[in-house]
Amino acid sequence: MNTHATTLPVPLGRRLTSRRARALLAVLVGLLSSSLLIATANPAQAAYAQIEGSGSTWSQGIVAQWISDVDANGIKITYNGAGSSQGRKDFAQNVTDFGITEIPYQGKDEFGAVDTAGDREFAYMPIVAGGTAFTYQVKVGGKLVKDLRLSGDTIAKIFTNKITNWNDPAISADNNGRKLPSLTIVPVVRADGSGTTAQFTAWLDQQFPSIWQPYFGRTGLTSYYPKKSGTKTISAAGSDQVMNTISSSQGNGTIGYVEYSYPVNKKYPVVKLLNKAGYFVEPTQYNVAVALTTAKINTDTTSQAYLTSILDGVYTSTDPRAYPLSSYSYMLLPTGAKDQRMTTAKRQTLTDFMFYSLCQGQSKAGPYGYSPLPLNLVQAGFDQLKKLSTADPAVDFTDRDVTKCNNPTFVAGDLSKNKLAEIAPQPPACDKQGAGPCGTETGTAPTTPAAAAGKPTAAAGGAPVAAAPGGDAPAAAVDPGTGEVASTDTTTAAAADTSIAVPTELVSGRAGDTKVFGALAVAELLAIILAPGVGAVYFKRRQRRRQGAAA
Repeated sequence: MNTHATTLPVPLGRRLTSRRARALLAVLVGLLSSSLLIATANPAQAAYAQIEGSGSTWSQGIVAQWISDVDANGIKITYNGAGSSQGRKDFAQNVTDFGITEIPYQGKDEFGAVDTAGDREFAYMPIVAGGTAFTYQVKVGGKLVKDLRLSGDTIAKIFTNKITNWNDPAISADNNGRKLPSLTIVPVVRADGSGTTAQFTAWLDQQFPSIWQPYFGRTGLTSYYPKKSGTKTISAAGSDQVMNTISSSQGNGTIGYVEYSYPVNKKYPVVKLLNKAGYFVEPTQYNVAVALTTAKINTDTTSQAYLTSILDGVYTSTDPRAYPLSSYSYMLLPTGAKDQRMTTAKRQTLTDFMFYSLCQGQSKAGPYGYSPLPLNLVQAGFDQLKKLSTADPAVDFTDRDVTKCNNPTFVAGDLSKNKLAEIAPQPPACDKQGAGPCGTETGTAPTTPAAAAGKPTAAAGGAPVAAAPGGDAPAAAVDPGTGEVASTDTTTAAAADTSIAVPTELVSGRAGDTKVFGALAVAELLAIILAPGVGAVYFKRRQRRRQGAAA
């Protein structure tokens, strides 16, 4: 029997003896061990720790998307949409790492209970804008009405049980004489403490006090909608349940208030709400952006209320495009250096999550039924976020340049401008009070100005659509019973984009972290190269031993 070492071809074209194979295998094992030690020792591998939040269902749709977006980067977040009131309570009681709410702490709630953060240090940080929409189910001849228009006065009377049937003359007047069937109106309100309810009732209190205050029994807003006994009003916990109640098979006749994203997600219609300019508009990203240019933001950096907003000017904006019930959602950011829940890893997680959300994440706001924050609020949000690294210098906040964010509101180099508001289309003449209705569908979250203007370019079959009398929008064929528009080709041109877009860099992908992955890559490469040769030597020697034993 041949006792010489067996030689085998290997990928590198070299002769690999069994002795060399053992040596190379030892080197390979050493490299793998070293790589594992480097990975264990490298702090980047422990940069993140899972964080928990709770609160708003108004902003939950976009928050859930952001959480999903960053998950692949090792950023793990759980969020419980329990309502803004519960979110503020959870944060104050150190149950969560962050909270989300549509209204600031009120000092005391409607029941006289304390509504503060207690001893926990925090900052308000706007995270997204949006409109509180009124979604409904009203069918005529078995078909859903998709172009309902209502004034604020009519809305106020519906939710205070003064208007109780869809054939009410006030509803007919809002729709320029179009009559709806005799059908009981069933308002659907929130059962839990809700920022959406607070936003809605603040608007009612400011704009329709003679209707709201006698019903509520006092002045002001409330997070808990007062439901009167003996009425048809239904209470549902969370925006999702409000939406599900309205869109259910038993929902004909219902109407409720939710963030615009919920009917958009369900492909359900929303009310076009009358603004102070005399136009009926829906809460698209464009109309919300226009409205919020009139919001007053607290710019006192020494105040606990820094970055919170006063919306009185939004309610009364005379811009024809403005949606009156537009507002912001806020994160409760834990800024205390001695915060009992926070660690360096948690602060880094929150920093990078919100960096993504305030920057690249804003580009997703419009299609999801929200409106992206303007540049000045994103910049202010970055300043708030820096407080995490002030509380803990080990938190990495380098290379965070707001001007490189991919945000559709940004005009490069100008904090005062809002591109989305500038390109927002004027409403069509058929949406002016006393005209129309236009008959176009609502709840579609248009993503181009042309689509937002409801400008179909041709009827089915390619025939041109006639222009609306005295207006800038074409008059589409409308079913007089349902308000549905006939099928049209709504080809639109996207607006020119001057925003700056760059990839979002997260801690787990920074240059310093490549040492870990570089070492692992080297080890993997060696394994790919050497494994066939080493394996061949092993199996050849095993075969020889068996042959020797057999002899």
